[in-house]
Formats: sequence, structure tokens, C-alpha cells
Amino acid sequence: MSTSEIDASVQTELNRLRESIDNIDAAVVHMLAERFKATQQVGRLKADHKLPPADPARETRQIARLRQLAQSANLDPAFAEKLLNFIIAEVIRHHERIAEETENGAGA
Repeated sequence: MSTSEIDASVQTELNRLRESIDNIDAAVVHMLAERFKATQQVGRLKADHKLPPADPARETRQIARLRQLAQSANLDPAFAEKLLNFIIAEVIRHHERIAEETENGAGA
């Protein structure tokens, strides 16, 4: 069935739902940008004080916390954990880069 064959009321509802999804996706991107701004500040603070880029104990606590939040929101906790692990890996990569730049005198 092509989109031209879909009942007009169904197409209207589909468009409404997709618009909502598009808005949510935009909000997610903006929230991630804000999160990464904060983690960049953490990375600079860690680099300035020669702290390690990763904090496995905090990561473990955050994953457990996010899994609980996901479960209470009826979201698959395993999916939430995979997403957070992906984000954490990117944050650590940023922190390592910031530490390297700071060490080489380019982090100011």
C-alpha cells in the first residue's frame, strides 16, 4: 500500500504523530548538546587537576540509576544502558582529548 492509498484521516494522524516524534528528536539532540557542554567542563576540570578521564564507579552508579529510571518510564532498561554506555564512551574520548591538549599546552 502506498501513501496515496492511505485513508486521509489515517494520514493526518500519522503526520501528527511523526511531527511529535520530530519534535522529540530535536529536544533529544538539544539535551545531548547541553549534556556534552557540561561534560566538557568536567573534562577540563579533570585535566587541570590530572584526574583520570574515566570514573568507573560513577559510571556504574549512573547506569544503575538510568536503568531504574527507564524501568519506571516503561522503557527497556537494556536499551537505556546501551544508550548511556555509548554516551559515556564518547565523553571519555572527549576527556582523553582534553587531557592530551592540556598536557601539550593547548587546553587553555
